[in-house]
Amino acid sequence: MEWTIQELATRAGITSRTLRHYDRVGLLAPSRVGANGYRYYDATAVARLQRILLMRRLGMGLPAIAKVLADDVDAYDGLRVHIAALEEERDRIDRQIRSVRHTLEALQAGAEPRMDVMLAGFNDHYKDEVISRWGERAFQVSNDWWHGKTLDQQLAWKQDTEDLVAAWVAAARAGISPASARAQALAARHIRWLTQIPGTPTADGDRELSIAMVQGLGDMYVDDPRFTGMYDDAAGATFVRDALHTYARTQM
Repeated sequence: MEWTIQELATRAGITSRTLRHYDRVGLLAPSRVGANGYRYYDATAVARLQRILLMRRLGMGLPAIAKVLADDVDAYDGLRVHIAALEEERDRIDRQIRSVRHTLEALQAGAEPRMDVMLAGFNDHYKDEVISRWGERAFQVSNDWWHGKTLDQQLAWKQDTEDLVAAWVAAARAGISPASARAQALAARHIRWLTQIPGTPTADGDRELSIAMVQGLGDMYVDDPRFTGMYDDAAGATFVRDALHTYARTQM
């Protein structure tokens, strides 16, 4: 069985740009590339991605992960890392079990299940981070919104996101100023993209919080290695940050 890059990205909860970045830095190559240029991943590639995602979840940087995958210097430590990650995953599954049990018991009793309980434990690997930055409501509303989408709708959303990122990368490579008309048009597009996500300050129309959120996201793109690679490199992430900061300061 093989998956296309889009299918694998959707099921792994990452973007196809991230998968292409992993290929570019030597972490994960596609199993084969079709005559049409499409990338395909088999079970061996997916197993390797599993290891990468486990190590990323534990905060390991890409160079460290590459070293582990290249020579497995300390297999015992590697296994301990994976066990810790799996224990964390077990806790998440336990939360899912409790939420599904709640739904079953509520329906059997003729009661209406609580929405917040039904969705607890699903797609929440960024839950603590989202709550710490933007509050419980932002997480819950956006989580409900995402799970209300069909797979096709989720794929379409991911494609729109990747198109936006690709446009940022192209602009950064062109060497234009973050304050240029092209960069500011991209910043406006980025804000419109954020506005589509319920629970965010931009969707709620809160001007002050929206400005803070946009500036905070710009900083995060530069400071957090999970996001820097999305924009090709540190220079690309810095370009996006500066353009968003300029837009927030002059247009919001």
